[in-house]
Amino acid sequence: MAIVNAPVSEALLAALAPGADDVILELAGGTGELAALLAPRVAQVIYTDFSPAMVDAAGRRGTPGVEHRVLDMQAIDLPDASVDGVICRYGYMLVPDPALAMRETRRVLRPGGRVALATWAAAKKNPWATRYGPVLIERGLLEPPPPGEPGQFALGEPEQIESLARAAGFTEVDVKEVAIEFRFAGWDDYRRVVTSLAASLRQTLAELDEATRAEVDEATRARFEPFADADGYMLPGVALVARVS
Repeated sequence: MAIVNAPVSEALLAALAPGADDVILELAGGTGELAALLAPRVAQVIYTDFSPAMVDAAGRRGTPGVEHRVLDMQAIDLPDASVDGVICRYGYMLVPDPALAMRETRRVLRPGGRVALATWAAAKKNPWATRYGPVLIERGLLEPPPPGEPGQFALGEPEQIESLARAAGFTEVDVKEVAIEFRFAGWDDYRRVVTSLAASLRQTLAELDEATRAEVDEATRARFEPFADADGYMLPGVALVARVS
């Protein structure tokens, strides 16, 4: 995923435009790949994630200049005006209260601080992540995501990000689309990767009887096959990267 997400990481770093003396807070940092890219460019990175397992994984990288903390981005355990920038890749759309998380983000920023954040664009722009979902929904095996609930595409429109940021008191919001390519050797590779990334999908499939699971796989594979090319399969995706200040 690091290679796939490289264009998003580059766009986030460009949006953040960190300085050598900056203290940067990373929210929802995952396995620490973005913190490792950021650390050589700044004075300090405060890496955080809500999951202790993720924090442990990131800590095992041993990246110099990175402090690791378990932290809820809806209740940031830092003083007011204590960091120069905040960076977050695919975090705000997944928290129960993104408005609270954004207000907390603004609270810990020093005057003139900036935020660089990424979310996934709308589902229709991310075929790589939407082969299974419609098949399961059409068969009554999965409920459509309720509007306003946390989820992969909960902040899929630029207007949603702008509204969220302005409601928290930010005045400048610039959102850009970043294209991504997901490459797969074949169906088995795709199924393995997608189910490993989506715990809810993995659980839903596991709860189906063998015949139903096979039928769902067959229908999903039919929606996967049109993306074949000379090198295997390429399924496109789009992220939204915003600079907020």
